[in-house]
Amino acid sequence: MIKKKSLTELIQELRSNENIVNWHETEPQDARTAPMPQNLDPRIRAALEKRGIAELYSHQHSAYQSVQKGENIVAVTPTASGKTLCYNLPVLQEIAKDETSRALYLFPTKALAQDQKSELNEIIKEMGIDIKSYTYDGDTSPAIRQLVRKAGHIVITNPDMLHSAILPHHTKWVSLFENLKYIVIDELHTYRGVFGSHVANVIRRLKRICKFYGSNPAFICTSATIANPKELAEQLTGSPMRLIDDNGSPRGRKHFVFYNPPIVNQPLNIRKSATVEVNNLAKEFLKNKIQTIVFARSRVRVELILSHLQELVKKDIGSKAIRGYRGGYLPNQRREIEKGLRAGEILGVVSTNALELGVDIGQLQVCVMTGYPGSIASTWQQAGRAGRRHGEALIIMVASSTPIDQYIVQNPEYFFERSPEAARINPENLIILVDHLKCAAYELPFKKTEEFGPLDVTDIMEYLTEERVLHHTGDTFYWADQSFPANNISLRSASQENVVIVDQSDVANVRIIGEMDRFSAMTLLHDEAIYLHEGVQFQVEKLDWDHKKAYVREVDVEYYTDANLAIQLKVLEIDKSNIREKTALHFGDTTVNAVPTIFKKIKLTSGENIGSGPIFLPEEELHTSATWLELKSVDPDIGVKTLEQLLLGIANVLKHIVPVLVMCDRNDIHVVSQIKAAHTQLPTIFVYDHYPGGIGLADEVYKRFVEVKAAAKNMIQKCPCKEGCPSCIGTEIDGSDLKRRSIQLLDHF
Repeated sequence: MIKKKSLTELIQELRSNENIVNWHETEPQDARTAPMPQNLDPRIRAALEKRGIAELYSHQHSAYQSVQKGENIVAVTPTASGKTLCYNLPVLQEIAKDETSRALYLFPTKALAQDQKSELNEIIKEMGIDIKSYTYDGDTSPAIRQLVRKAGHIVITNPDMLHSAILPHHTKWVSLFENLKYIVIDELHTYRGVFGSHVANVIRRLKRICKFYGSNPAFICTSATIANPKELAEQLTGSPMRLIDDNGSPRGRKHFVFYNPPIVNQPLNIRKSATVEVNNLAKEFLKNKIQTIVFARSRVRVELILSHLQELVKKDIGSKAIRGYRGGYLPNQRREIEKGLRAGEILGVVSTNALELGVDIGQLQVCVMTGYPGSIASTWQQAGRAGRRHGEALIIMVASSTPIDQYIVQNPEYFFERSPEAARINPENLIILVDHLKCAAYELPFKKTEEFGPLDVTDIMEYLTEERVLHHTGDTFYWADQSFPANNISLRSASQENVVIVDQSDVANVRIIGEMDRFSAMTLLHDEAIYLHEGVQFQVEKLDWDHKKAYVREVDVEYYTDANLAIQLKVLEIDKSNIREKTALHFGDTTVNAVPTIFKKIKLTSGENIGSGPIFLPEEELHTSATWLELKSVDPDIGVKTLEQLLLGIANVLKHIVPVLVMCDRNDIHVVSQIKAAHTQLPTIFVYDHYPGGIGLADEVYKRFVEVKAAAKNMIQKCPCKEGCPSCIGTEIDGSDLKRRSIQLLDHF
């Protein structure tokens, strides 16, 4: 019989693998603890001791003490460091002391809410106190809903339900709002961009209703590591925060390895498939019965890796010992997988980023990532899934051929030496703000003297009165419309003019799976587009532009689509400028007039163009904010064709670099180059927010342009191609020396 190898032996073998480009090791750390607080209810103390918790980690103790002093806190520590007790402990203590007290827990996903409810109920059961905790989401039955409203000590929900089902019907929730002591916001880092901007306004409405019922709850926030947790928590809640980041949880030795597959096409710099390499690596650990988690970016990729791995290891461990985990699985299936992982019965799991958030699956020994997850924060979240408290752990990130993956593995110092990205929100985005002011006026009459965030909103209320949405008596605005405003507002989009996405894969069960603003729909939902929804690939069969509906069907293809827009940009106002001898950098308001022209099919593994087709849609206008790079003088030896290619190349690099640095999706921001900008006739590259009104991304590019420029230069320099390839500046024109000239041009800014 073949002897099983230990993780230590496999790590030693891996060290000699020629595809490893960086090996980063972190030292083990012992736990730092503090005794249980003196005033803690003895029943809570006994319940924790039953669970083997006799002391608190330093961050749990600090969180408890700060909350007891009446402070709002944001606790920031790595995955699996016991953040849950930072909020459960003060909440249970408060309810044990006064049974009329209430708490509201907000989680970004249903799965996370269910998981936290199970853990909370286990502690409550061991305490022997009648504390009722309920989840309130779309799956909650009407009978239970009534019970939650009347008797729920702890109501566990998500921002969407709070926005559309709880706040507009606050009169049914009197016992919650009158006695609300704590609002818990878990996974704070997920509230960024448009979603975070909406949620900040939902919390303004929540605070307004609490004030009406005479309560003033404290906020307890927890977050994965981001660069600006205190700032984000304060922006989101509108309340001052104390940062708790003294992580006292123990950790074993961790090896973080960057693996770059070998090149199979030298001229195009295309590498061997990351999926194939992930399968081969994961197979070795699973064969040796080492608990392993594999992360993949899409549901399709999860199923592909899962079926290959099950086939590869069925002789050694049996195909049942490795499971998939993604959205779309039924809740009881997901619970069964989580339990199997915790118990060690399941040896391997292949997951989308659904397991990136704090669902309890215990600590596995190895984590393999298929490609860069998209942000430093997400990567550390996924990496945190590996590493028992005192044992060794291995994390391997397998790079794909995409520009950003190649940039990360070739610049490990960017990843390991800088703090994770800052999460950005803009609650004052006019479109989002107006939507939530309508909801606020529907919920309670709005006084002229009232504040709703830092801006004076009287002008907006008067505008809504002119539009006959509100009516005005004395110093108060009242709701005057027949509609129910929260129904028309999606927390995931900045515009009301949304296209509804209809999934007709199953004729017997046609369902709406999402919506998208019209401007984004032009490039992401045109006929034949491949649309990704929670990691599943759908093909758009028909976009009914007049009726704002996109009909989609689930598919499994090896390509994605990218649409070309014919764009005209008009600069309305320049807010900030940095002017140099040959160049200038500006930030301000712009209008974007766009007509989609054609779409390309781009192969997932290599980035090659494998087909194209026309798009027939009318022009749309977007008013947004942009940062633009202006070239005031051009070297006389550069021809028009070379200059055009030069601008396109730099725009291509920025398109990949900017989302990484400002922590957003690649569709949130657009980069366009123009040989003659309309307002100056000068060669210009525009970076603009792809949302009406802007959400602060282009502004972040302006503020951090030195960093953006350095990263762009680095990406071009370190690309192993000779003269330009799809992984850096696109293609090269013979003899034009574009790589060198691109770097030279960036130096002028």
